[in-house]
Amino acid sequence: MGNMLYLGGWTSGKADVTATSGLLQQMATPDATGGIGLLVAADQEGGVVQQLKGDFTGIPSALTQGTWDPAHLRSSAKGWGAELKAAGVNLNLSPVADVVPTEIGKANGPIGRWDRQFGSDPAAVGRSVTAFTQGMADAGVQTSVKHFPGIGRIRGNTDFASEGVDDPVMTATDAYLQPFVDGWTAGAGLVMMSSARYPQLDADNPAMFSPAIIDGMLRQQLGFRGVVITDDINAEAVKAVPLADRATRFLGSGGDILLTGNTPTAPQIVAAISSTALSDPTFGAKVETSVKRVLTLKASMGLVPGCSAA
Repeated sequence: MGNMLYLGGWTSGKADVTATSGLLQQMATPDATGGIGLLVAADQEGGVVQQLKGDFTGIPSALTQGTWDPAHLRSSAKGWGAELKAAGVNLNLSPVADVVPTEIGKANGPIGRWDRQFGSDPAAVGRSVTAFTQGMADAGVQTSVKHFPGIGRIRGNTDFASEGVDDPVMTATDAYLQPFVDGWTAGAGLVMMSSARYPQLDADNPAMFSPAIIDGMLRQQLGFRGVVITDDINAEAVKAVPLADRATRFLGSGGDILLTGNTPTAPQIVAAISSTALSDPTFGAKVETSVKRVLTLKASMGLVPGCSAA
């Protein structure tokens, strides 16, 4: 079916992004994808995480956004989303629903250090997540809350470290889960998994490889019915797992879309999924279920021929 993500910090502006998005969607032909359009994604959180720049509006950090009245944040997000939509970007891999406790603050490597959190109170973060998500939806842009079940209490940055990436406090009734629920209740169609570890939830697996966390807590306990996507599967926190196993373990745990910033490895990933699906009927059935979830999402976005956007 095909999807893509803008990475690396595009500074050339709206015209280049629009042209690139259009070219990519032209490749979604009946022969290539059955005519099903692509998810064209970007990380447009704000602050240090804004992949599309140039003449795109500069977005303040989430920590600043979190001080705004929800109505103002929703209106602002609608404006940022309108720029994305006009440039052919239909998915924003935001907002961050992670809560960073005040006592950790900047010591939280992936989020707090960069002011990527809306705040330190789950209820307040949930209100901002809701407003951001609704604003993007108002502009016709889908969203993904991240990084489930939360990386606000870890110290190491999972992208670059395999140490200090455990949250020993997180439980299945943790108050820090609520902003994620608020996000998909507000319309976010995707949840991005963390690559951190949560010993009280699963003593053996990082979140993205955990059936207990994805199928158990996220889908069954909390009731999420949408698409589950990885954070970058090349993160240092999971690199000890062979690449092919990262793909199959995620899908086998109930996930749907693999995100990789290392595109030359895509054929290896696809081959691993295909061969495992052919040899293991149980895994094959999980892949079919994932395909249906992704198609349902795309249909709701008007990317499936004959299906209007919801």
